[in-house]
Amino acid sequence: MAGKNIYLKPEYFYNRELSWISFNYRVLSEVQDRNRPLFDRMSFLAITASNLDEFFMIRVASLKDMVQVNYTKKDIAGMTPSEQLAAISIQTHQLIKEQYKIYNNEIIPDLLNNGIKIISYYEDLNEEQSLYVDEFFQSEVLPVLTPMAIDSSRPFPLIRNKTLNIGAVIKVKAGSDKNNNAQFRELYMSHYNKKKKNNGDTEDTGNIDFATVQVPSVLPRFVEIPSSGNIQKTFILLEQIIEKNIEKLFINYEVLAAFPYRIMRNADLDIEEDEAADLLMEIERQLKKRQRGEAIRIEVENGIDKSLLKTLKSELQVNEEDIFKINGPLDLTFLSKFDKIDGFDNLRKKGYTPQPAKYLDGNNNLFEQIREHDILLHHPYETFEPVVNFVRQASKDPDVLAIKQTLYRVSSNSPIIASLAAAAENGKQVTVLVELKARFDEENNIIWARKLEQAGCHVIYGLVGLKTHSKITLVVRKEDDGIRRYVHLGTGNYNDSTAKIYTDMGLLTCQKAIGADATAVFNMLSGYSEPAIWNKLAIAPIWLRDRFISLIKRETEFAKSGKKAFIKAKMNSLCDQGIIAALYEASAAGVKIDLVIRGICCLKTGIPNISKNITVRSIVGNFLEHSRIFYFHNNGFEEVFMGSADWMPRNLDKRVEILFPVEDEELKKEVIHILDIQLKDNTKARIMQPDGSYIIPEVEVGIEKLCAQDYFCKEAIAAVNASKKAPDVGTPCFEPMTSELEEL
Repeated sequence: MAGKNIYLKPEYFYNRELSWISFNYRVLSEVQDRNRPLFDRMSFLAITASNLDEFFMIRVASLKDMVQVNYTKKDIAGMTPSEQLAAISIQTHQLIKEQYKIYNNEIIPDLLNNGIKIISYYEDLNEEQSLYVDEFFQSEVLPVLTPMAIDSSRPFPLIRNKTLNIGAVIKVKAGSDKNNNAQFRELYMSHYNKKKKNNGDTEDTGNIDFATVQVPSVLPRFVEIPSSGNIQKTFILLEQIIEKNIEKLFINYEVLAAFPYRIMRNADLDIEEDEAADLLMEIERQLKKRQRGEAIRIEVENGIDKSLLKTLKSELQVNEEDIFKINGPLDLTFLSKFDKIDGFDNLRKKGYTPQPAKYLDGNNNLFEQIREHDILLHHPYETFEPVVNFVRQASKDPDVLAIKQTLYRVSSNSPIIASLAAAAENGKQVTVLVELKARFDEENNIIWARKLEQAGCHVIYGLVGLKTHSKITLVVRKEDDGIRRYVHLGTGNYNDSTAKIYTDMGLLTCQKAIGADATAVFNMLSGYSEPAIWNKLAIAPIWLRDRFISLIKRETEFAKSGKKAFIKAKMNSLCDQGIIAALYEASAAGVKIDLVIRGICCLKTGIPNISKNITVRSIVGNFLEHSRIFYFHNNGFEEVFMGSADWMPRNLDKRVEILFPVEDEELKKEVIHILDIQLKDNTKARIMQPDGSYIIPEVEVGIEKLCAQDYFCKEAIAAVNASKKAPDVGTPCFEPMTSELEEL
């Protein structure tokens, strides 16, 4: 493109991985927001830990694979894989230090101030608590444990991915018959005589062995024990209960040191689709490898015995920079469970109740309403139930001939799956594309695929080399005036559970042009049949990149000719080099560009003569921002699109994605309104600065504070009250957002 070299300089781009770490810092900042109830803050801290796990298992693992095969190609920011790993190591070590600084200095004291105590060391137990813990271990924990030792017949055991374990240095007790304990071989040439936990080492005097025991995930991570004084509830972590009683697992041995540890393994599946005779079986086979992948990170308790750490490092073959010494309990994801404990309602917020859809009358037939006008849905402010009902009604309607749907992530007890199965049993033609390669949902999707096949559905698994990430449902119905096609298009998954906490948009329509395109999409997915033309939809990887570039260039040309030119866009991530270069060119020409990007953003703002007209803001709130919306001013003839794709290379080049227009003037104004409110958010929004940092926007005198998510909740409630569709449900309140489930 013209001026390509000007806009593709590495110094104009942020590294994708470092940008993601910046996003996780923004999530971490929510933990320090004292306007949030304490349990909400704890849940956000758990989210940062879960996010980091996935980041290592996928992104860091991928970079390590590149380094191992001597791949040295630089990314858009000019960094080689090894340079990225070095920078990631520094920043993630610092991030984890910040997590535990907040945990120890803010969360633990705040819990105590509210009558809740988490035991930090089992040595802190009083006599009554100690007795309770020992009895609990004997009755509830010991029967589940499987201690594993090492000798010539039992090499270092498989330590499964993400499991919490306790490693122990043990020594035969004086007077014991070592021959009766031949299952342990000597691990060290040196000898030790006592545990020295203070300096993390042991001294040299006896035969030393190594053993490990997995902390069972089938038991609760934290256990309530008797409280004393002003404390209302006291909890101890399961690993501390095991550590306190670990000598009961090794009769005739003295336990010199025992410390928890946890590892991350490479979880990025290597699927040879071209050579797989059965994709479902190939993915099942690869899933088993996920627990055995290369160890890429190990977490240990700060102060761990040096000999124990040396053994773990050697056996797991991890580098020094991949060892994270933790000042507190490993795996903070358990903190999200505190929201479920009884009492303490002042420390939590109640869940917001999604409202009836603004553009739907719940009393009338859904198909009749779609025939009257297109219907816009805004989740979770409005209920996801119309989408569920769309499939449910179609499954029962005698006039419906066929249902076709793409499924990427669904809930564990999905009503949509049940309706699709019922439709097939009712004799309807049901075609379902189940994306088996949806990361971390592969196993769940395999189960659903088999159940749908058993019910008589035609199940397909997508195209070789591509993930089908589009969100589309097609219902073919025989009516008095002929065949009519009803379509749902969305920005989010057909998951009734996450629809309560992810912000997404949807459109129900029976426009003929979109119906024809929907048929073409499914024909392409099932039979590789590509139509000569598309009417309304833009599909990746065929046309979508070119469509976005042309829309951006059109605004650029308007600006160059002295006309008003605006672009507003909302998405999860922006890291596509070509799109960013086109935005830079547009900005340089005078196009005003406002972006709402929750997560990764490789675009830099504030570059003189390059990006001075671009603003980027990230919103991290009670709900996880997930919708993709694109607005182009078009010289006053405004165009609005929504879809399933972010501006990322994988979405534009390696996935089946759909971009669809919003053409009804009333609905178009509504979507623009949604974008504008987000751009006015001065409470949860963070504005990107030229140095890559994000700051809270300054609120000028006389300007009211505005939280977009609160605004939309109140707006949805007001719409219901105005229409008399439901009683007033009161002031909105929320559940915290969940983990970053969208793939890294």
